[in-house]
Amino acid sequence: MTAQRVTRAGWRGSVPWVTTSTTPLIEEAELDDLEREFVGRVRGRVLEIGAGDGENFGAFDPGVEWVGLEPDGKRLSELATRAREWRHTAAPLEARAESIPLPDASVDAVVGTYVLCSVSDQATALAEIRRVLVPGGRVVFVDHVVAPPRTLKRVIQRVATPFTARFHHGCHWDRDTERALVEAGFTGGDVRRLRVRSMPFGPVPMLLFDGTAS
Repeated sequence: MTAQRVTRAGWRGSVPWVTTSTTPLIEEAELDDLEREFVGRVRGRVLEIGAGDGENFGAFDPGVEWVGLEPDGKRLSELATRAREWRHTAAPLEARAESIPLPDASVDAVVGTYVLCSVSDQATALAEIRRVLVPGGRVVFVDHVVAPPRTLKRVIQRVATPFTARFHHGCHWDRDTERALVEAGFTGGDVRRLRVRSMPFGPVPMLLFDGTAS
């Protein structure tokens, strides 16, 4: 089953709410294709937060002016090398999303894949992202998110998060990232919730968010 765009049916407040039974179930390979499609949409000067080892370089449009942000100093050398291989001239910045060392309104788009789950302060990071974006700038985020209420998956996430946050790169499995984006002033243009097959604890709830700073 392919991923479906979230519609206004089932909205609670300003954030779409869907049940497990209505959320499409897909394979990991299909998620990879969707990630590449979403990342490939951005244009202009693009800030990638939590750029890691440069896994997204192959998905970006060749014409983007890439700026990378990576808090892990041990990964910067590999990231810089890969950036040069992909003909990106800007050296990656060693910084966290909560304190972006760029001027106001200095980038056209911000991209983050599996980053908003691990920032220390999600609200502060999103405020910083709005600050560096031009008015109406674009954001593309891909992340795992909290499961619907009253589901076994949500219980598992609540139990696991204290351990993953401490021992797995600060990862929080139970964040309602879509709500955080809306509350931070971002408007979704193409917002997709889906589940990705995973073992042994069942499918992982995912969010793909392509929107703008409102």
